[in-house]
Amino acid sequence: MYTTELQKADPGVRSVEPADLVAAFEARVAADEFIEPKDWMPEAYRRTLIRQISQHAHSEIVGMLPEGNWITRAPSLRRKAILLAKVQDEGGHGLYLYSAAETLGASRAEMIDALHAGKAKYSTIFNYPTPTWADIGAIGWLVDGAAIMNQVPLQRTSYGPYARAMVRVCKEESFHQRQGYEIMMTLAAGTSAQRRMAQDALDRWWWPALMMFGPPDDQSPNSEQSMRWRIKRDTNDELRQKFVDATVPQAELLGLTIPDPDLRWNEARGGYDFGAIEWEEFFAVVRGEGPCARERIEARRKAWEDGAWVREAADAYEMKRRQRLAA
Repeated sequence: MYTTELQKADPGVRSVEPADLVAAFEARVAADEFIEPKDWMPEAYRRTLIRQISQHAHSEIVGMLPEGNWITRAPSLRRKAILLAKVQDEGGHGLYLYSAAETLGASRAEMIDALHAGKAKYSTIFNYPTPTWADIGAIGWLVDGAAIMNQVPLQRTSYGPYARAMVRVCKEESFHQRQGYEIMMTLAAGTSAQRRMAQDALDRWWWPALMMFGPPDDQSPNSEQSMRWRIKRDTNDELRQKFVDATVPQAELLGLTIPDPDLRWNEARGGYDFGAIEWEEFFAVVRGEGPCARERIEARRKAWEDGAWVREAADAYEMKRRQRLAA
C-alpha cells in the first residue's frame, strides 16, 4: 500500500447512529466478515475508507511518473518491455482502487480534483527523483517491496471490494519487486561504475522506503481506529520492522551496504535494530516540499487536462448508446 494516512480524524463525523446497527457492524468486523457496499456501515468507517483507498489510488497513478520517463531510456529492448508492462500495471491498480472507492459513494472526479487541489495525499516516496537507471531497480526492489509488505495484509481488510482488488495487485507487485531486484543484481555484478550506481541508489532510497510505512504509531492519528475496524491488520511500526528484517539479507546477497551505521541484528528479539528516521524530512515532503513534488502534481494536472477530449468523447458515446437502447 502506498499510503501514509496523514490526515487527522474527521471531527465532523460525530453524528449519533443507531446503536443496534453499530453493534451489528462491530460484531461482523470482529468476526472477520467482509463488509460489502450495500451493507450498513458507520459514516466514519466509510470516510476513512474513501480517504485511504483514494490515497492509495493516487499513489499508484503518481507512481507511474518516476519510472515512465525511463521507458525510452532503458538499456535494452527487454528492459523497455518489462518497464512498460510495469507502468501499465500501476495504471491498472489505480483504476481498480478508484472503482473500489466509488462503491462507497465517492466520485472519481471528486477524488481527482482533491488530488490536483492538494487536498488529498499520495505516498511521499514518489516526490524523489530518478536520475539513473539504478533508481528504477531500487524502486522495484525497495518501494514495491515495501508496498507488498503493506498490501498483503490488505487482502484481509474488512471492506470486501478493497480486499478483492488487493489480490491481483499483490500478484503484480510481486513481479515488480522481482524486476527491480534483478536490475540491482545485474548492476551489483557488473563493472565498478555499475556497482557504485547500485550502491548510490540504495543510499538514496533506503530511508524514504522506511518512511513509506507512515509515521510512528504514536504519531499516526487513524491507526488505532483502523486496526479496530480491521481496515489495517498491522501497525506502521510492525510493517516497517518486517520490511527491514526481510530486506537486509537481500542487500547482503547483492553485496551492497545498507546506509545505516546503527543497523545490527538483535538476537534477543530475532530482528534488526536500525537507526532513527529523519521524520522532519518525511513531514516536509508531505507538506509538498519534496524535490519533485511540484513537478509530479503539475504532470498529473496536465495529463488530466490533455485527456479531457477523451473523457468527453466517451461520455458522448455513452449518451448515444443509451438513447439507442431507449428508442
